[in-house]
Amino acid sequence: MRRAFTAVTSLAPAAAAAAEGSGVDTGALLRLTLGLAGVLALIVVLAWGMRRMGRFGSNAGGRLRVLGAVPVGQRERVVLLQAGERQLLIGVAPGSVRTLQVLDEPIVPVDGGGAPAQTGFAARLRGAMRDTEAS
Repeated sequence: MRRAFTAVTSLAPAAAAAAEGSGVDTGALLRLTLGLAGVLALIVVLAWGMRRMGRFGSNAGGRLRVLGAVPVGQRERVVLLQAGERQLLIGVAPGSVRTLQVLDEPIVPVDGGGAPAQTGFAARLRGAMRDTEAS
């Protein structure tokens, strides 16, 4: 990012010198260049954020779902997955995913539709996520 800003600002004097004889407004050219750099930076930041939040992943055709996750450290967490009829408890750390337990019986109550029963904060969070995906 710093290199891009340095490159843009180093082009400004050259553009000003070239524009003196051609009648091009250097202020407008500089605003245009900085605006373009700002938009590109915003796109990069939003793509990074979306990737961090997991919005670019697939859900394996609905057969694989994350039922819950609990952070156990700064960058480590334990995740409960529903894979078909089985539930897996996995540990996720930077550069490592390990199966902790394969559960034969579900530990999350399931309603009639096959989705986990949700109450309290989990239900509100899921509803808010659906609202943002719909818009």
